Amino acid sequence: MLARRKRFEKPGRRPGAEWGEKPADPLASLPLTAAMEAHFEAILIAGYSADTVRSRRTAIRRFIAWCDERGLTDPAQITKPILERYQRHLFAYRKPAGGPLTLGSQFGCLSPLRSWFKWLAREGRIGADPAADLAMPRLPKHLPRALLGLAETEAILAAADPATPEGLRDRAMLELLYSTGLRRTELAKLRRYDADLARLTVFVREGKGRKDRVVPLGARAAAWLDRYLAEARPRLLGQTREELFVTDWGQPITPEQVAIAVRRAKLRAGIAKPGATHLLRHACATHMLDGGADVRHIQALLGHASLATTERYTHVAISKLQEVHAKTHPAARVSVEPTPSHPHPAPEPDTTGPEHAPPPA
Repeated sequence: MLARRKRFEKPGRRPGAEWGEKPADPLASLPLTAAMEAHFEAILIAGYSADTVRSRRTAIRRFIAWCDERGLTDPAQITKPILERYQRHLFAYRKPAGGPLTLGSQFGCLSPLRSWFKWLAREGRIGADPAADLAMPRLPKHLPRALLGLAETEAILAAADPATPEGLRDRAMLELLYSTGLRRTELAKLRRYDADLARLTVFVREGKGRKDRVVPLGARAAAWLDRYLAEARPRLLGQTREELFVTDWGQPITPEQVAIAVRRAKLRAGIAKPGATHLLRHACATHMLDGGADVRHIQALLGHASLATTERYTHVAISKLQEVHAKTHPAARVSVEPTPSHPHPAPEPDTTGPEHAPPPA
């Protein structure tokens, strides 16, 4: 059991803290915090997911802590100039390693504030919405940071050791991620009977945006999943559970632990490219596009709400574009003479030396 816990270590308690004791929250008594909690209760009632609340809580608490340092404790004190000052703070902020926050991170810190203050104004808790006209950072349209080739993907999949229950579980997870393009949170939520091995489908419950979808499951991934269910899962379970994947000690696996498993396999495979679970998600999309899949089919597989999100993969799936380019571009069809072994002409022989003088008469 000690060897198992090293792989997915349980969080320990704080040094010196009693069991069950929670640290005091310095922001708990602020009116801003009470307004935040009221907002979260309202959006949960409206049907937003707990994951949405969790991500927004981090951003809004960061703002509340910044306000508390400046003596701002009530929502009525927040004005547009204060929000703009906070935006400049985010722009100038430097992380412990010295780097700035990306525009995406800055946007992620400000967007929940806009939703929060809009709700406060609509509920009459403040006189006007100070974030209504706040200029948001313009997000650049990035392609995926790193892409896996087919050989690299296969190396990552093969890095998990199926000779152990933990390795067999990891191999089944890796195969499932690559076959279906699931997000790590979606994989962690899977239940035992969400995977239909007879029909080769996986039922995704409440994916991003709380939308359900059914995705196809490849035959190879189904075979590894079947072996995991028969051989590894019964040995890992401490008790009967509905979750499809469990940890080394039989608890439901978390999204973070899914990412750990992918990073571990990537390290063993010698792949240094950044990323974890999204590397396999990107590989699933680009490899299918290279194979001729329609972009709308990829959109349905990945669960993208907008086709524009999926279309970024068409910019990196290059093989079809190369094929079309070779067939249609005039310069690609012009015959070219083979390159000579000596690209530069040989120098003319020197005939001016004494050895080349004409013989005497």
